[in-house]
Amino acid sequence: MDPSAATPSYDVVVIGGGIAGVSAAYELAVDHTVLLVEMEATLGHHATGRSAAMYLETYGGPQVRALTIGSRAFLEDPPAGFDAPLMARRSLLQVARTGRGEMVDALHDQVRHLVTTATVVDAREASRICPILRPGTVAKGLLEPHARELDVHAIHHGYVRGLRARGGEILRSSRVTRIDRAGDRWEVHAGPHLVGRTPVVVNAAGAWADEVAAAAGAAPVGLVPRRRTVFTVAAPADIDVQRLPLLYDIDETFYLKPEGEQLLCSPADRTPSPPGDAKPDALEISRALDEIREVTTLEPRSVRASWAGLRTFALDEQFVVGFDADQPGFCWLAGQGGYGIQTAPAAARLTAALIRGESAPADLVELGLDVAVLSPSRFR
Repeated sequence: MDPSAATPSYDVVVIGGGIAGVSAAYELAVDHTVLLVEMEATLGHHATGRSAAMYLETYGGPQVRALTIGSRAFLEDPPAGFDAPLMARRSLLQVARTGRGEMVDALHDQVRHLVTTATVVDAREASRICPILRPGTVAKGLLEPHARELDVHAIHHGYVRGLRARGGEILRSSRVTRIDRAGDRWEVHAGPHLVGRTPVVVNAAGAWADEVAAAAGAAPVGLVPRRRTVFTVAAPADIDVQRLPLLYDIDETFYLKPEGEQLLCSPADRTPSPPGDAKPDALEISRALDEIREVTTLEPRSVRASWAGLRTFALDEQFVVGFDADQPGFCWLAGQGGYGIQTAPAAARLTAALIRGESAPADLVELGLDVAVLSPSRFR
């Protein structure tokens, strides 16, 4: 008897249980049999589960903005099975320090054709919007009034529930070690076990995506995981923190936002880090505290909690989405950097369309999406 005959076959095997993997699997499960394979016992352990996600239409380059805006309808009005609401009001104020105001003007010029509500504000208005700003430190700011906080847990778990409701299967604690070509199919191995046969593999393995590619004999694209440190501090008693915006230094030295009755902060670090369980950087936290004291009137005395996650970028910092040019049926969905949550619905729709042999969704193309810019073929 052929041993492979006892191995389940699927239309698609998705590798990676973070937001990219579960959202793509959910979209594909409408008309495909899908197996999702995750190396950890918990889905979304390394990046998704540690994200302080916001929905920011001014964040990232043109391709990111197209995928972000193309995701808004889903996030604002999710389908049945998701715990609504997935978004909560929280404006974004990006500030430029004295002498750096041209940075705000340049960003506004880049985004205003798509994000028509984004406006440049002077120092006085910036201080009215964000009263913790230290007088005399800010030249101007860019206000995005329709930015939103995202409920990462609700989004991720909604996709997981939806995938299961559509008949998708999930295999946890199963690190993919080999992906062998057998005729017109892939044989996916986790440890010593052959867990599935499929014509299409979706590589949504985040920081491990190049390793998964190597297991399939595909050339790596040069992904770089980068650590992002996050920490919390006590909020001042005399400030209604829930009225504060997300405050972001346009030079990316720090950001902070309300988190319950405290403040969630980050040094906005991007330190290259090997795939693994990222740890917070105490030196970066110290630097961020200095920056926060300089730009705001806050005087945080101690850090309540800290953690870190991985954000994985291609060398050109564009997403990597599409079929590998040399390995048939091997589809990339990687390199989302810090934009994975806010772009997940649109990126999943795009991936599913490509696997079905369809063109990119028309609404995304109208927003400026260029599939060729995201294709792994650009690295050949």
